Amino acid sequence: MKRALSGQMLRWAWWPCLLLLASCQSPAPCPSWEAWEQFRATFMSDDGRIIDRGSQDSRTVSEGQAYAMLFALAANDRPSFDRLLQWTENNLAAGDLTAHLPAWLWGRAEDGSWGVLDDNAASDADTWMAYALLEAGRLWGEARYSALGQLLAERILREEVIELEGLGNVLLPAPRGFQAGEEAWRLNPSYLPMPLLRRLAQSDARWQPLVTSARAVLIGSAVEGFAPDWTLYSSAKGFAPDPEYGTQGDYDAIRVYLWAGMTHPDDPARNDVLAALDGMEAVIRRDGLPPAQVDSGEPVQGAGPPGFSAALIPYLIARGAADLADQQALRLVARPVPEEAYYQQALRLFGLGWQQGWLRFAPDGRLQPRWDREGCR
Repeated sequence: MKRALSGQMLRWAWWPCLLLLASCQSPAPCPSWEAWEQFRATFMSDDGRIIDRGSQDSRTVSEGQAYAMLFALAANDRPSFDRLLQWTENNLAAGDLTAHLPAWLWGRAEDGSWGVLDDNAASDADTWMAYALLEAGRLWGEARYSALGQLLAERILREEVIELEGLGNVLLPAPRGFQAGEEAWRLNPSYLPMPLLRRLAQSDARWQPLVTSARAVLIGSAVEGFAPDWTLYSSAKGFAPDPEYGTQGDYDAIRVYLWAGMTHPDDPARNDVLAALDGMEAVIRRDGLPPAQVDSGEPVQGAGPPGFSAALIPYLIARGAADLADQQALRLVARPVPEEAYYQQALRLFGLGWQQGWLRFAPDGRLQPRWDREGCR
């Protein structure tokens, strides 16, 4: 009896050790991404709509839904991701994201009713959304997300891609409305983030020609070291200034520098794209802050908003100008991004989120959120 009791006591003595071992093997909790939580509290409704609170029509754009889905994934915030996805599908995609590209604009009409204000799609939002779904499927192990991402990516190829002589397959800004004359097409360089295209090409080889054409657009459209908001392309003339916008670069173009800076150093196109955009670094080194706008290489309209400084931090680091990146970070402390400035806050989450390690991209474009890299949950 004494021997049996001793054996039982010995077995029970192991339990604290086993529990301690199990606790050591379970993932540690991740710190919260406070910038995302602030963004979510300011702009996201309870049912998953990102509201541009500075707009007169309280609009929602598909880009905002897609960005927020990526931020939620980077923050390991699956409940928010699901609400964003459900609202997008129900309100921008006529209830079925497998059958419709999301409309780019939803809000309050002049008669006071709410709904889709423009049912044309925006290919940058569609690409970010497909990417976020594919990566959510991979990182969270959810087949539904992966399937939705694949189907959305296929629809983008069918409806928003065109083959242009001398350029190959290229991503148009939308399914309709961007042909400029008989032979010219209006393109938007900021719609072509290289990491996303590489990840989509990894999933579907039909995207690989868009990787090649994106590099050509990003480099060929740059004017005197600056990215334009829009560029015209024709097989006869190649890239040329858009007659409507000239070589102007501001709110769209700022993302070209952001995406280039966030691209992994081992990406084969990264250094060439950064070299084509050297004008912005030179202006910041001269003036201490980004211009509000450039046109023909000359800054105009004074200082850019603080969100521009956030967007340029990855670019400046990638170009080896860490001193200028630190200067822009100080500017954000001295002059914070206005709380309800939706677009600037989105730029801030991308720029500072990348700098602080909340979201990074692998050479093949896969998302590398902090919670996955560090093994926490």
